[in-house]
Amino acid sequence: MSQHQLNQTGAFLLRVALGIMFLAHSLLLKLFIFTLAGTAQFFVSIGLPGWLAYVIFATEAVAGILLVLGVQTRWVALATVPILAGATWAHFGNGWMFGYENGGWEYPAYLTLLAVAQGLLGDGRFALSPSVTPNWIGHTGKGTVES
Repeated sequence: MSQHQLNQTGAFLLRVALGIMFLAHSLLLKLFIFTLAGTAQFFVSIGLPGWLAYVIFATEAVAGILLVLGVQTRWVALATVPILAGATWAHFGNGWMFGYENGGWEYPAYLTLLAVAQGLLGDGRFALSPSVTPNWIGHTGKGTVES
């Protein structure tokens, strides 16, 4: 396997893992465990508008699906960075370790970095709708980056 194929496989694995994480976080945690109303109450408790919880829930669920399928991965991943940075902020006062009560900031900070990396790497293998690569990234065509 060439280095380019290895890079594309790595980007694919990262993409699917991020997508599954977003789906689990939105559907399992926000919808089924905390409920959307409970999530909205949490948002209000940290000074954010309650309606934002519904927007974040929907964005995470849609982003998760798009990432798993490989639809415009670069842009979807980069669009999630503000959400993940916001989650880092929301958990910052709880300490570093995510295992602390109410979760620390290490896991959301890590996910923020992974989303940035995915945005830089692009789609990887098996993408249904490869991202249009911006001109400032040397590219050989739609969705591929020169190695």
